Amino acid sequence: MPPKKKIQNIIWFKNCSSKDFPQVGGKNANLGEMFQLGLRVPPGFAVTTQAFDTFLNRGRVRNTIGRTLSQIPPEDIPALEGAGRQIRDLIESTPIPGKISKEIREAYQKLSDLCGVPDLPVAVRSSATSEDLKTASFAGQHESYLWVRGQEDVVQHVLKCWASLFTDRAIAYRNQIGWPHDKVTISVGVQKMVNAKCAGVMFTIDPVMGDENKIVVEGNWGLGESVVKGEVSPDHFLVDKQSSEILEKSVSPKLVCYQLEGNKVVCAPPSTEKQNELCVSDDELLEIVRLGRISEAHYRAPQDLEWAIDVDLPFPENVFLVQTRPVTSTGKPKQSNADIIIDMMSSLFRR
Repeated sequence: MPPKKKIQNIIWFKNCSSKDFPQVGGKNANLGEMFQLGLRVPPGFAVTTQAFDTFLNRGRVRNTIGRTLSQIPPEDIPALEGAGRQIRDLIESTPIPGKISKEIREAYQKLSDLCGVPDLPVAVRSSATSEDLKTASFAGQHESYLWVRGQEDVVQHVLKCWASLFTDRAIAYRNQIGWPHDKVTISVGVQKMVNAKCAGVMFTIDPVMGDENKIVVEGNWGLGESVVKGEVSPDHFLVDKQSSEILEKSVSPKLVCYQLEGNKVVCAPPSTEKQNELCVSDDELLEIVRLGRISEAHYRAPQDLEWAIDVDLPFPENVFLVQTRPVTSTGKPKQSNADIIIDMMSSLFRR
């Protein structure tokens, strides 16, 4: 009989890659893969799906979730909302098993020591096994939290990320496409925060025209949330992939910006002079593009990446990649029936 595989509750990004996808989910697997490539990725670790599964098996949490979800009538949005809220409350109010909690705290302390910052500010990010696939659109359905500090807060935000596997939108989407709730699990990434002067996204293909010879970069001042969530018209750049010639630079009036004030992330307009100023220099833009080309070459497919530039570091050490995933569609998008229904549900859930 083969020896029983040791349960790993923590895997550091530097030690994980795509082969660890079942344990760390799509987001963390890609972060590890980029780390292995030598790309500039903020250090961190993954709390594995095995830790989540151990948690679910404690105190009949798994059985309660299954029973609650099985009672949702089809297309009954109020019932779905109630079930989701009940499950999230259950998860957030159930203590993490002591051994797992201890390992999370110890890993966070080790990361703080590594970076030389007591109570290091970190991003605590969901990484579900259904995210960042070539064939499904689960990205953005689970929660991430920025500027989390201290062992206790990190542990509590791991719980919040676990609970976000059961957001109303995620439950509805899985129901609609027939993805069994018990076949998806979640990891959580704990990663050093980039003190971003600006951040944004990059596509190593023109996602509108489908031109594989162009790279599109978009950005805004502060954290990347405003760009990822579509809350701002970002600065837009078009670069030739082969020659690195900057073909277009379009400045937009940037009226929304997520930035740190004290111990809180706030959304506020940038200063008047910055609103109509390009958020990246040519050198920074070309460094972002260089990192994107390496990622695309490694994955042998167009990539959708998130980047950030750290205000505290000199160029080029200040340019980081914080996520990569396959580009799932190009050209004018055609919404599936599932996506149309989910868009409708999302508008209802925001009421």
